[in-house]
Amino acid sequence: MRRTVRDLRRGNRAVLLRALYFGGPASRNELSATTGLSAATVSNMTGDLLAENVIVEAGQVDSDGGRPRVLLRVNPEFGFAVGVDVGETHVRVELFDLDMKERAKVEYALRTARHEVELVVRHILAGIDVVLAEGGVTTQQVLGAGVGVPGIVESGPDGLVQAKTFGWEGVPLKALLREGTSLPLFVDNGAKTMGQAELWFGSGRGAGNAVIVFLGSGIGATLVTDGTTYRGAASAAGELGHVKVTIGGRTCRCGGRGCLEAYAGAEGILDRAGIRVDAADEEKALAGLLEQGSPVVDETIAYLGIGLANMIHLFDPERVVIGGWAGLMLGRHRLDDIRAVVAENCLVHPLPPGAIVLGSLGPDAVALGAAALVVEDFLRDSGAARTPAVV
Repeated sequence: MRRTVRDLRRGNRAVLLRALYFGGPASRNELSATTGLSAATVSNMTGDLLAENVIVEAGQVDSDGGRPRVLLRVNPEFGFAVGVDVGETHVRVELFDLDMKERAKVEYALRTARHEVELVVRHILAGIDVVLAEGGVTTQQVLGAGVGVPGIVESGPDGLVQAKTFGWEGVPLKALLREGTSLPLFVDNGAKTMGQAELWFGSGRGAGNAVIVFLGSGIGATLVTDGTTYRGAASAAGELGHVKVTIGGRTCRCGGRGCLEAYAGAEGILDRAGIRVDAADEEKALAGLLEQGSPVVDETIAYLGIGLANMIHLFDPERVVIGGWAGLMLGRHRLDDIRAVVAENCLVHPLPPGAIVLGSLGPDAVALGAAALVVEDFLRDSGAARTPAVV
């Protein structure tokens, strides 16, 4: 397809915005060197972006013998992004500015194993209203809302979600949310939104090839190749929890047998220890199990290490990041042991111990990554001002 002048201009804006967003404040000369764009193009583009308030001046630095150079940065208040984490035990809704600083947050508890779609939708829509009100932000200032959910999310206008652990089969989540909000909507698997957050802002930053693991009640992963998320033919890549670690074996929540999730997911760990609790109490119960030094934890480390070694053999990453509330809890107690099991089971080019790390963004990583879906669209759209509309 032949590119027009308008396409070229938009592409140049997007290149400049990404350089400023991820590289921090920079002068026009630095932007020209970083992006490869001519000084004239940088001057014209930044002039337009300043006039539209997409970027702002961020002070000055001395230059060699000349006038001080003006630094530029993305305006953190040009727009805002809502991030939603639909988890096993909660619906968490957060409002972020473009610096990804939290402006407001609200959380609704979920205590049932299978979550009513209508209830989850009501919580999300109510949460959006709450965080906008608390953050003092109007709908017109919001660039969109991203939602991280369990299961496989199909691309398309309805955002169909297949989440067996929730009892959701073909739930048109985006279409249902669209009935209650005019904001642009972005829906993705929660493990992938956490992975996006860690890749951009956390322990995965700078890694071109990585496996970012979400370990909570269940298990998922984000596969990063050449700096981007690998999704597969049906956006189902990264279902680490359903990789088989034994023939037959325990029944998994997905209905299969021998899945890693049945052994190393928090629900599976507690069940193997004979502990039955509501999902909302899993964190406290797992913490107690770790303090006791239960042999079930030793078995869990073995299963998890083997699962990670399999991913390393398949994808040859330079870094493995372990996140999710249960993953962070296990890692804080037993990271060296996890590394040792991985090393024992990696036959070729094992990762150095320092390449297996814990996520650095904590429990808000899923919501932060969901908001990053909105920011990615903003950067791809080259910061074009628009009235919020459904996408």
